[in-house]
Amino acid sequence: MLSADDWGAIRLTLKLAGIVTLLLLVLGTPVAWWLSQTRSRARSVVGAVVALPLVLPPSVLGFYLLVAMGSNGPLGHLTQALGLGLLPFSFAGLVIGSLLYSMPFVIQPLQNAFEAIGPRPLEVAATLRASPLDTFFSVVLPLAKPGYMSAATLGFAHTVGEFGVVMMIGGNIPQQTRVVSVQIYGHVEAIEYAQAHWLSGGMLAISFVALLLLYRFNPTRRAL
Repeated sequence: MLSADDWGAIRLTLKLAGIVTLLLLVLGTPVAWWLSQTRSRARSVVGAVVALPLVLPPSVLGFYLLVAMGSNGPLGHLTQALGLGLLPFSFAGLVIGSLLYSMPFVIQPLQNAFEAIGPRPLEVAATLRASPLDTFFSVVLPLAKPGYMSAATLGFAHTVGEFGVVMMIGGNIPQQTRVVSVQIYGHVEAIEYAQAHWLSGGMLAISFVALLLLYRFNPTRRAL
């Protein structure tokens, strides 16, 4: 049914998806809040950059990340200067690639949730002399809870299902970069369809449950 390598790929995939989702929720919140509130001309540019992974082929994004993080790339020079070595074909490289590729699946639901709140709650909080920080944590975050649930669900499920970016950046190193999607590809190449069926069925179940939760707890919003 499932080999030790299969279980290792599953554990690595869940670890990657959990870390990426948590980081995106933390790092994506200020970006989503700025996009929802600003009237700057840069808003459209930043919004386009955030949404770029939705239309950009994963292999293209993976290729440019591989070049940037390589020994001759700017990120490669930086990580080597800091004594961190090179990021390609490492778990840290997978995290960075997944952060960029799953970015719109977290930031856009958060932006939509912030925009749906409207200015009225913020104005009421201001009349009560609440600071901007207190208003955000006491008013905005509770009202945006459905958006955070949607963002976490979509970000986690999308990271679990990645293939092109992780294959370009991480390759196929057991216990280090071989995630479930790459493991399925390996089974298919080896004509091991039974093992591929088990892993593919698991990913299908995860995707269905994620979307079911998304529509059940936030039925007024559509998935990306």
